[in-house]
Amino acid sequence: MNNPLINPGLGTPIWMLVSFGILAFILIKFGWPAILKALDKREKAIAESLGEAAKAREEMKTLVAHNEELLHQAKLERDELLRQARLTGEQIVQDARDKATAEANRIVESARENINYEKLKAMTELKNQIANLSIEIAEKLIRAELSDKPKADALIQKELELMNLN
Repeated sequence: MNNPLINPGLGTPIWMLVSFGILAFILIKFGWPAILKALDKREKAIAESLGEAAKAREEMKTLVAHNEELLHQAKLERDELLRQARLTGEQIVQDARDKATAEANRIVESARENINYEKLKAMTELKNQIANLSIEIAEKLIRAELSDKPKADALIQKELELMNLN
């Protein structure tokens, strides 16, 4: 059993060591700096990513605080707008009430004036009718009285005496 793989001779391990040494030298000289450079680059990228993530987290906290402040401001503005709208509505209702009251008072006053005018007109018309009726009655009475000559003379004499006394 003289198999070179199982029982290698003295030259094989030496050549293996020389080959390994050359390979190690090449890897250390050329490969190791590239690997270290890649690892440094990756480390920097990870560190930058972590820094950006921390910065993003801080920005998110700031944005959340800012959003909460904006939400609070919006609620305050909404409340103020609602209060102003309520006050404006109440003012409009009050103005409408005042106008309605003034208009009602004007209508009532106008109606009173019309009633007084119509009342005076009716009274004047009634007085005129009474005067006309009185004149007609007096005329008829005087005609009846004056149709008889002796009565007419006596009536005239009596009226003259009354006028003289006054």
